[in-house]
This record gives sequence, C-alpha cells and structure tokens, in this order.
Amino acid sequence: MAKVIEQETPALPLQAGEAVLHRGISVTPLFPVADPVCAYVSLAEASARGLTVKEVDEAGNVGEIVVVNPTADRVLLYDGEEIAGAKQDRIINVAVLVEAGATVPVPVSCIEVGRWRYESDAFRPSGRTPAPEVRRAKALHLQSAPLVRGSAQDAVWDAVALKEERHGFRSGTSKHGDLIEHERPRLEELARAFPLQPGQCGMVLGAGGGTVCMDAVSRPEVYARLHEALLTGYMLDALHDLDGTPPPDASAGAFLGAVATARRTRGPAAGLGTDLRLAGTGVVGSGLDVDGELIQLTAFAREAEGGAGITDVPVGRIARPTRRRR
Repeated sequence: MAKVIEQETPALPLQAGEAVLHRGISVTPLFPVADPVCAYVSLAEASARGLTVKEVDEAGNVGEIVVVNPTADRVLLYDGEEIAGAKQDRIINVAVLVEAGATVPVPVSCIEVGRWRYESDAFRPSGRTPAPEVRRAKALHLQSAPLVRGSAQDAVWDAVALKEERHGFRSGTSKHGDLIEHERPRLEELARAFPLQPGQCGMVLGAGGGTVCMDAVSRPEVYARLHEALLTGYMLDALHDLDGTPPPDASAGAFLGAVATARRTRGPAAGLGTDLRLAGTGVVGSGLDVDGELIQLTAFAREAEGGAGITDVPVGRIARPTRRRR
C-alpha cells in the first residue's frame, strides 16, 4: 500500500462567480482558472456508450461493485454519485477515474436498506446525488480509511433515516431516491433559480446563514452532466432553511479559503490517480489528483454555521428495517 503523506493544500484551481440568492439559499458558481489537462467523461456519457456497472458476483457485496469500461475514454465516477438497480441502490464512496478498457472494483455504500434482490442485471446512473447531509456523514467516516469496504455504511443508513424523519416520509425500502422523487416538484421549483452557467465547473451551497458544502470537477463539460443531480441534492437540504437568514456575502470565499488551507492526506485511489482527504478548520473533504491536477473536489462544513445548515449525525442508533449483509 502506498505511503500516506500529509501536506498543506495548494491554492485551489477554481474561481468563484457571482452568488445567486433565492429564498435564503445561496449558490455560488465555480469556474476553472486554467484549461484542464486530464481528459475523461462522465458516468452518464460512458454508460450510453457501453460502460457497465454490476454487482461483484451473483451473490453481491453491499460495499463493492464492479465497473467495466470498454470505451476508449477514461471515466469519472463522482464521489457520492448514485447508481440504481441491481440488488440495491448505492452511492460511490470515493472519486474514481476508470482507465479506458479497464475493469475496476469500486467501494460503495447502500442507500436502500430494505431491498436485497435483483431489480435489474446492472446498475444505471440515477441522475441523483444524495442530500449533502448524507454525503457528509459518509465523508466523515471515510477520512482515515477511504477504501475500506463498509466502513461508512452505518453512518449513511443513519443519515438516510434522519432525512426521512425530518421530511415526514417513509419509503417502503428506506430508499433515499424515493424521498428525492417525493419532494421533486419542490426541488425542481427551487433549482430553477440556479441554472448552469457557461463554463461552470462547480458550486458552493449556502443556507441557514452559513456555507454548507461545495463540489467541483476540472472539466466544465463533465460538470454539466452532474449539475442537475448535485443541485437536486442541495435543494433537499435547503428545504429546511427556506426564507431564512441568507449566508453573508463573503461566506463562500471564506469557505473556499478554509478548503484551500486544509491539511491534505494523500493515499491510493480506487482507480487512477491519488485519493485526497482534506481536514481543516470547520471543513472536511475529499478529492482526486491525477499527475498533479485536481480532477474532483468535494467539501462540507464540519459543523453548522449560525445554528443551521448541516448538523452532525448522532452517534446513537436509529431503529430501521433489518440491515442487509455486507
């Protein structure tokens, strides 16, 4: 296993655009400061051209799936991206860059605890990402061992259950995607205020008087395939803070500054490149570096700012249907 090295994070290869404010929610678009070097496509694009995502075998493994990429392009599986079908819906645990022609085992977490039966032979991109509260719970539990299968599963299940409780909704299989579809009319109405901008490669979410999270990739054309899915998850959390205190004007810049100066831990990636873990004052995050280029970056507020936004997932257990084997 590669040696883990800790070092200071260099300046982010991102610049913030003008924040858009709507009903107390702030979304600040991010743009690259230089042309990207590393070439890759999104999971959605590659899936339309023959890439397949499957269970590891007929029995399956909750914490791992297999990606088969017969295309001529490298493919980015975004950290937190949801895949649906097979024996249960999952989210990608870490950013994975799959080489052209490669088959790669990928660590995942389940976000549908009540199903363990085949719905389809293979997974499909769902066009969703979970709420930042769910993704943040995963990130916190993967800081020290991001590639260990199943290490974040209990935290993810707890976060999914808490989201259902907060929304007064119960899915038949505790499927996080069912909650998103239940709330979709309200989510889409809010999301219309924050359309994709030309050249955009990421965004920062502010709600409840503070900054909640950020997401970015190096290639705007790949981000364009992720924008709607990420924004839908953002709005699911933001529903709790509608018409509340807006974030201060400088909050997105301050958050990006905290991410840029966070301690970076480097380790082996699930695919190409180097996995990054970020931890700093008020922030926790992850990313993927390929030959010195930051390909993907995700960061969350460690604690709620101003008493709102994302809150810590409690350590205590929440009653739920019987968990499936890992």
